[in-house]
Amino acid sequence: MAERYPGGVISKTPPVVTGPTGGEGGSASGMWTLDTVLEYEKAGAWPKPVLPRELYAWGGNANGQLGDNTAISRSSPVQVGALIDWASVSIGSFHAVSVKTDNTIWGWGRNSNGRVGDNTVIDRSSPVQIGSLTNWAQPLAGGYSSGAIKTDGTLWMWGGNGSGYLGDNTTINRSSPIQVGALTTWASASIGGGQVAAVKTDGTLWAWGFNNFGQVGNSSYNNVSSPVQIGALTNWYQVSCGTSHTVSVKTDNTIWSWGRSNSGQLGQNNTNTLTSPVQLGALTNWEQVSAGLAQTVSVKTNGTLWSWGSNNNGQLGDGTTVNKSSPVQVGALTTWENTQTGLGSHCSAIKSDGTLWVWGANGSGALGDDTVNGKSSPIQVGSLTSWIDVGAGNNQTLAITRG
Repeated sequence: MAERYPGGVISKTPPVVTGPTGGEGGSASGMWTLDTVLEYEKAGAWPKPVLPRELYAWGGNANGQLGDNTAISRSSPVQVGALIDWASVSIGSFHAVSVKTDNTIWGWGRNSNGRVGDNTVIDRSSPVQIGSLTNWAQPLAGGYSSGAIKTDGTLWMWGGNGSGYLGDNTTINRSSPIQVGALTTWASASIGGGQVAAVKTDGTLWAWGFNNFGQVGNSSYNNVSSPVQIGALTNWYQVSCGTSHTVSVKTDNTIWSWGRSNSGQLGQNNTNTLTSPVQLGALTNWEQVSAGLAQTVSVKTNGTLWSWGSNNNGQLGDGTTVNKSSPVQVGALTTWENTQTGLGSHCSAIKSDGTLWVWGANGSGALGDDTVNGKSSPIQVGSLTSWIDVGAGNNQTLAITRG
């Protein structure tokens, strides 16, 4: 990374960027990590390199969610098509959405309620382009719906809308993208089991959708069909939605959680439901977080990996199958950069050396180790050192490797 993205670690203040020419070179003030570079690339703020980017998938495939044009589950990685222009990918329960380096957007897998976004409700076993536009930046996939942020900062949603998931002030399903309001200030977002949360460029936090456990965070249990601001603070940085809980990191590197906590997934050292954000402990060294089915995983600024919540399938990665209601460290390494857990019971993470690691449930081969045996501590997927993006779904994993 050093030759393409000069620097080291990042501050949260966006650097001044001089873009590369032809995908190489360029410079930026401030300090950088791989995770931050990828965020800037997804947002279109740093031009994407022209180096090959291959997409691989493994795990359950009953609805074609692996995108390999079959319905056959795979216990080791298979390449999705022969194209080498995949930029980023997001995994829902049984479907996926991806943006390519040309900023087109593609979907596949289960398509009930129109969550693939191709204006049909027909399952797709290989990627289909959603419309013809070339201004998509960040793909989003959740339990019943999908979405994306465009390069112009607008937010779009499609799929199931039973509890207002799509944020369009209706409960009507949509099989193709519709814009959420008219704002052009959306910076990042996450879709969970039924709720959506998003951070704007001004650092405010917004949420909507299914709210039976307070996962929207607006101090109520009422469903919300259009975005509502969560509190009045302007220092939210990154947010992740699980099945029925939500977790967020602020610019001061504190971490906050709300929603359901029956398995301790809020990390508050109890199993109490929360309807508004509450700080997890007093530490100020949290960098990135991912919320899943009933577990949460996070990377600290020192590169250590931590997890909490449900652990019946070893998805916390601590070598046990005991639930934890407060953070426990996964191993002793300080080389973790990006971690993802989906709406299932397995997790994935990329290290600073570009290796990919997985752990947890493996009944459909979601761990990619050519077995269906669960693992309670991280195992490496193959031997490649060029993984740049990964997503975990209900029982499948998709990842992108850089050429």
